[in-house]
Amino acid sequence: MLVDVYEQIERVIDLTDPALNHLYGMSVEEARSLVLEGPAESVNRIHGSFALIAKRSRTVRMARSLDRPMRYFLAKRKDGPALIVSDRIDSIYEWLTGEGLADQFRPNYTRMVPAHYVVELQLVGCPDPDPVYERFFTPSAGRLPADLDTIGRAYISALAEEIAHWLRSIPSGAPIGVCFSGGIDSGSVFLVTYHVMRRLGMSPARLKAFVLDLGDGPDVRQAHAFLEPLGLSLFLEAIESDASALDVNETIRVVEDYKPLDIESATMALALAKGVRECYPDWRYLIDGDGGDENLKDYPIEANPELTIRSVINNPMLYQEGWGVGKIKHSLTYSGGLSRSYVRSYATARRYGFSGFSPYTMPAVISAAEAIPFIELTNYDVERLYALKGEVVSRGVEAVTGLKMPIFTKRRFQHGALSEDSLRQRLPYHEAEYRNRFFSMYE
Repeated sequence: MLVDVYEQIERVIDLTDPALNHLYGMSVEEARSLVLEGPAESVNRIHGSFALIAKRSRTVRMARSLDRPMRYFLAKRKDGPALIVSDRIDSIYEWLTGEGLADQFRPNYTRMVPAHYVVELQLVGCPDPDPVYERFFTPSAGRLPADLDTIGRAYISALAEEIAHWLRSIPSGAPIGVCFSGGIDSGSVFLVTYHVMRRLGMSPARLKAFVLDLGDGPDVRQAHAFLEPLGLSLFLEAIESDASALDVNETIRVVEDYKPLDIESATMALALAKGVRECYPDWRYLIDGDGGDENLKDYPIEANPELTIRSVINNPMLYQEGWGVGKIKHSLTYSGGLSRSYVRSYATARRYGFSGFSPYTMPAVISAAEAIPFIELTNYDVERLYALKGEVVSRGVEAVTGLKMPIFTKRRFQHGALSEDSLRQRLPYHEAEYRNRFFSMYE
């Protein structure tokens, strides 16, 4: 059949897995209709985890939740453009290779749909028009009173509600593993999950707290110190692994990125997921505290020369989204903030067949965090900001669960699973080296 030279035939190839859309009270078809029909704010009605694409004629609209990476690539064909959408760069490359279009591919030609936006494309051929971005999630800032008890209760209540939705949605009796270190985020998620399971009449015997043990890291001791005073040590299980088996090339292949802190964290996440899988071949559900640092703005400002406490506090969702769409430093290939780095949790869990859940990334929990009056509580004092997270979360956990949560000094996942000296010996590389290793996969 001959194609009219003036008529283009556009194609949309959706390589995302629809089974990964985990929605509450709405079908995937209804959710896609909200993405397609607009306005963008209506996507806020979609509750859960999603990566959705909808098409009408030559208009394509895409949206995702913070916990679901979603990439696309626009390929040229003689008879019209092809839009390939996936959660991974390598699957886009494999599709293009199968179609004889691999010569068009570069990893940095792929684009990430930024979290909390509807992205609209017009498939009209060369030259391709720029995508249009419409924000659908804009929480109100600073609306809570400057009272730590009120703030803590609101924040952890939102966390408990999201965990309850998730628990009700997974198979009854399915075992649940918490990726655990005894830090504020994983500790609060464990205690609130334990509390909600009991409140809902579910057996807490389904629950385990998995801590990674690579031999000389402090997290195992901290995990015991967290649970023992609460009489909950029976839930703890150390997952032992050999540090010599850490493989940074495997990490880069899995997460498809090269930022050193994310590569280090993802390397530990892979070790934990692999260890759990070896111990429990049929285990499926994991829950973690990813997003807690971002919500309470708990990163060392002095470690990033681009940041000041004013930029951290005055830019809404800076740690969740980076500098944001339309800003010079926003990466079209990767997005920014947790919108970029969440791949370290998503891809590592998927690598070993787990279904992960990060309740701190849910909009209702982020909204409760954004409602905190950070300026009034800190007066732009860095130490006050660093102390705020422990105060808010511990007060909230006690108010919601009745449990007094131990608070330990903040430590990154990779620094708890392995001593920093050992980490530097196993993963000594800088960003340029990681970047070269990633791009060499497609040379």
